[in-house]
Amino acid sequence: MKETLLDEDGALRRRLLRRAALGGLAVLLAACGSAPVKTSQRPPSRPGKPSGDTSLSGLQADGDGREILLYTIGLLDGGYRFGGKNPEAGLDCSGMVSYIYQNAIGIRLPHNAAQIANLARPISDSQRQVGDLVFFNTMGRPFSHMGIYIGDGKFVHAPRSNSTIRVARLDNVYFAPRYEGARTVLRA
Repeated sequence: MKETLLDEDGALRRRLLRRAALGGLAVLLAACGSAPVKTSQRPPSRPGKPSGDTSLSGLQADGDGREILLYTIGLLDGGYRFGGKNPEAGLDCSGMVSYIYQNAIGIRLPHNAAQIANLARPISDSQRQVGDLVFFNTMGRPFSHMGIYIGDGKFVHAPRSNSTIRVARLDNVYFAPRYEGARTVLRA
């Protein structure tokens, strides 16, 4: 019985810490009133900022993109679970996207990357904005993996079993050759 209570307390403590971090990020984002930064698929290397940089500094978004970004950041380090539909049990890539869109902006999406890709409108990399969706062919079939674009050439995704929700770069040696493009459900 004590072990169960400790496990529940630990889970509660992690949720409270995530919410506190999310609140701090909200304050930082509220202070930034500029338009979203648009980047290309493979941003050029910048002095002082290595191409492997997955930090969250400098991210900016407005409107729906800001809401999506806040929910997305709040799920970082959450557990992966194939078929997962909620953060407490764990999320897979399409479950993460569906959960974020439903809770951040009230858009209900299917729990399937290929189905979401069929619903979303393709956009060029130059049109990509925070909150848009990025798709990959990681299993030898189109749209087998996806994530949420967060700006600066970065996206958040739920990669695989025994891992956590994390930030990755589009120019990453694994993801760059598997990238299938960006799509949006945010704007017409």
